[in-house]
Amino acid sequence: MPSSRRSFLWLGLSAAAGFGGWEWLATRSESGGLPYPLRRALAFNERLAETYFDKGRLAPTFPREMAREPRANGGEGLPSEFDPRSWRLRVLGAGEPSELTLGDIKRLPRREMTTELKCIEGWSVVVNWAGARLSDLVEDRRRVPGRYVALETPDGGYYVGLDMPSALHPQTLLCYEMNGYPLSTAHGGPLRLVTTVKYGIKSIKRVGTITFTDERPRDFWAERGYDWYAGL
Repeated sequence: MPSSRRSFLWLGLSAAAGFGGWEWLATRSESGGLPYPLRRALAFNERLAETYFDKGRLAPTFPREMAREPRANGGEGLPSEFDPRSWRLRVLGAGEPSELTLGDIKRLPRREMTTELKCIEGWSVVVNWAGARLSDLVEDRRRVPGRYVALETPDGGYYVGLDMPSALHPQTLLCYEMNGYPLSTAHGGPLRLVTTVKYGIKSIKRVGTITFTDERPRDFWAERGYDWYAGL
């Protein structure tokens, strides 16, 4: 058989096998917005990532002059009628519930980093951030409560879940400044999360509530078929 015909035959068989595999996958029952074999694959990747997570491994940092303004992606949980003057941060699950002002956050040790924000869409940009470590907020409350951290916007329209090791990573910040200026509302002002150990979908804008819990929190994009862990 001529090589060109043989190649064509193998190409046809491969296409048929691929189509058959996709058709089989599409008929499987769903789990978390995905056919269960894909969800199981993501769960395996998550366990692997957690096993090799190193809280001492830091993301690369860059000169301050390389910082640029990132895209203001995603409007979920960011209604235009929001009044920053009325904003408070509710903290639950770590002793008595409390409400913190931006001034309370700014009294925590100030941290600054110039790191790469990586979007799950494939783009990235170097940004300078300033704020307080989430771990300093936890330490200020005298103990590390729970295995997870749930964060959501004031209106509950956007929400993410973090495993505790990622939440306590030294490059996970509650940020109130970007590139030397207070956060704009489009970028999550007055306070947003930024973490270098996750894709940008976890860096929730306009944090309104932080809950420490032993129950794995719901996550906006995980409910829509993405990886819950979303680690880098």
